[in-house]
Amino acid sequence: MTGPLIAEPPAPAGQAPARPLTAIDRAMTDYLQHMGVERGLAVNTLSAYRRDLARYATHLANTGRERPAEITRHDVTGFVQALSDGSDGGSALGIRSAARTVVAVRGLHKFWALEGVTPTDPASDVHPPMPGKRLPKAISVGEVTRILEAVGTDTATGLRDRALLEFLYSTGARISEAVGLDVDDITLHAGQAEDTGPAIVRLFGKGSKERLVPLGSFGARALDAYLVRGRPLLSAKGKGTPALFLNARGGRISRQSAWTILKTAAEKANITKDVSPHTLRHSFATHLLEGGADVRVVQELLGHASVTTTQVYTLVTADTLREIYAAAHPRALG
Repeated sequence: MTGPLIAEPPAPAGQAPARPLTAIDRAMTDYLQHMGVERGLAVNTLSAYRRDLARYATHLANTGRERPAEITRHDVTGFVQALSDGSDGGSALGIRSAARTVVAVRGLHKFWALEGVTPTDPASDVHPPMPGKRLPKAISVGEVTRILEAVGTDTATGLRDRALLEFLYSTGARISEAVGLDVDDITLHAGQAEDTGPAIVRLFGKGSKERLVPLGSFGARALDAYLVRGRPLLSAKGKGTPALFLNARGGRISRQSAWTILKTAAEKANITKDVSPHTLRHSFATHLLEGGADVRVVQELLGHASVTTTQVYTLVTADTLREIYAAAHPRALG
């Protein structure tokens, strides 16, 4: 690999000549040679680095910087801003492209600092732009009810489908947790006549972490009907698996099959939104919080290791809070 890698292309006839190379350009060339020869970067990756750093070099030249040691943190953050709004004359980049460019810039400055080209690393605490936090998708209670009631229960598979969907919404279980259940993981009857509390299900989450989750009466009745009238018929077609939810051949149902069951029910209910098994989990959490449940209780039910993960659902319920406030406070609206 020879020749400068950051050099500007010759200017077309009639246009201003390309800017002269600076010490920054030459130091960037050294870095790219290091990445290509010593680090063995793929050709396409190296080409992307070269393109990203060429834009950075132009940005620095436009701010009057000529030597690596002159570059400040302000120069780096200014470039990051230019990537998103195109204020340097280049194209405004999306989150992923901008993040890739910032990674290239951070690697460059780290290399310069390690090699003694610069006394410090001005990009050490400049981070790539992150995509905005996507709120979980939840559907309304009415939409959930329509989906559940769209499933017919006059066949063994219909009883299974209703039980599965009722279970997902009643417990907030991940689809992998639901299809991984065995019959022995379910306790529909506590054994005490005076105990009228909800049934209990044992779930195994990420890292095989076990948790006990209540199962509401609708889910318990649907499961009971499936276990009594549906599962025996499906089990007779298989080899005696202990799995709770069985496919038509008597084996454990797959996650893809469970997704198809929900999709079919949503179509029957005329739900046009994109609904997946995880949508029922999101709806479970959102509806609990809207009903007044404490976020730490929801954290336990969902099996989140940190309450921070659960708190994203409070952003969803903020819309409901605003609506209630606007309707109830005497001076909310002028």
